[in-house]
Amino acid sequence: SDLPSRKKETSIFKRVMTREMSVRANRECRKKAGVDKFQNFALQSELDTHDPETCELKIPFLRKRARVVEIVSAKDLVFGLTQTGVCAAFNRRTKRRVCFLNIVPDEIIRSLFYNKVNDSIITVSVYRTDNFSSLKCRSTPIEYVRRAMPDATFPLFESESLRWPGFVEFDDVNSKVLTYSADNKVYTMWDLINYKPLYRITDTSIQEIKIGPGVMLVIYQRVGSHIPLKLRSIETGEILTSFQHLIHRNKKVDFIEQFNEKLLVKQENENLQIYDVWKGELKEVERQQFSTPSAFIFLYENQLFLTFKNRNVAVWNSRGELVTKFENHTLYHPDCNTNNIYITSQQDTLISYCRNGNASVGSINISSILNGKSLARITADKSGDMRVHHALCDVTAIYYNEEENELYSGTRSGMIHIWSN
Repeated sequence: SDLPSRKKETSIFKRVMTREMSVRANRECRKKAGVDKFQNFALQSELDTHDPETCELKIPFLRKRARVVEIVSAKDLVFGLTQTGVCAAFNRRTKRRVCFLNIVPDEIIRSLFYNKVNDSIITVSVYRTDNFSSLKCRSTPIEYVRRAMPDATFPLFESESLRWPGFVEFDDVNSKVLTYSADNKVYTMWDLINYKPLYRITDTSIQEIKIGPGVMLVIYQRVGSHIPLKLRSIETGEILTSFQHLIHRNKKVDFIEQFNEKLLVKQENENLQIYDVWKGELKEVERQQFSTPSAFIFLYENQLFLTFKNRNVAVWNSRGELVTKFENHTLYHPDCNTNNIYITSQQDTLISYCRNGNASVGSINISSILNGKSLARITADKSGDMRVHHALCDVTAIYYNEEENELYSGTRSGMIHIWSN
């Protein structure tokens, strides 16, 4: 007698299962979750990187108020780096400054990197003792920063001379660090887990190294009408393939970029060339369709890349086809850099400081990378609160804390603002 009801239960169960397992349903659910996540963001509090009374900063220009150029979040801490090289660490819960990361009076911090592998903050600094000429790196466990003990730190890459044109590049995708020692012209790959050297590359004809997931592209100085190139394994440094790319002899190379198995090459007033390294196939995209951008960001997870040009952002696939343009997403600053935009770890959302029509201050715009649609905007339009107006006036750095769903924005005046819903 209970057969009809059991049949009914089964069909309901099937419908629910079909709905839950549907790709379209999942996509719609994710899209709605993405929109909901960013709705009704409001200003919660502000942090000040400037403290004229501190005795920790001795050099006069370190004691001046300066713009925030980089924001990094690590668990309950927020780090704000200013243009003058002062780095302040704050507790995001108490909203109080924990300490400055500058541990000696003449230290100017140039950049930050949060090493999630061993839960430490890496600072890259220059010092007055050598006329600010060479980069010095050190690692400080987050736990010691939390205890206001920034001097419980240890130096990294001491064997390397990171004097210009020497550099250090942190690669969190492969958990590696690449250094170039200018004195002996040696590239060294290090393990980001224990900072041990893995291998060295010594070749004076190398012009540049580009790092991608699992591989790196070694670009050599052009020889006549071709550029020698090598693909190496990130893990071992082993040469996977060597080849030469033909170019126009008398034209400037605008860029050479590696995007998974593809090589993107563009010369002045020429078509974009997309070369498949493994298949040996070449495709060209008309220069009218693809003009040289001022910057790239490669989204390896989604097989897409972003281009930035004249305050506009566009999304392309690996075949050089325009996937989407963003609606209502005109960047505020013409010179795009990775500190004043943020891309989520799923590589599906772009957060930027944008122009807000004819308004005197900009807005923070949150858009879908996959379809270009606007998900949310933080504006001062409907707010009579002057704090919101000041917070959106000349934003110079943006960071999104994905775990806590908090957005941090830094300004020219050295303030960091916390937004959430």
